[in-house]
Amino acid sequence: MKSSPDVSCINQDALFLTTKATELFVQHLALSSYKNGSGKGTNTLSYSDLARAAEESETFQFLTDILPKKILARDYLKSLEEMDKDDDNL
Repeated sequence: MKSSPDVSCINQDALFLTTKATELFVQHLALSSYKNGSGKGTNTLSYSDLARAAEESETFQFLTDILPKKILARDYLKSLEEMDKDDDNL
């Protein structure tokens, strides 16, 4: 917030509250992802757990663009080829 050229002065209370809200949000995202994730047995949280939480939870739907599911390059290229075939058939 302080680095933005559009903002000239920031109240310290507003800065603290924004920081605390961000901290609580990240904690909630991590806990939700961990509870529903695959790393429960090994006490780990992975990117795929976060991506799954963003995709499946209505609360985190807005994060689907930021946390997309990982896809292998060969799978992506295959889907592109299939899309090209479908476009050619039209």
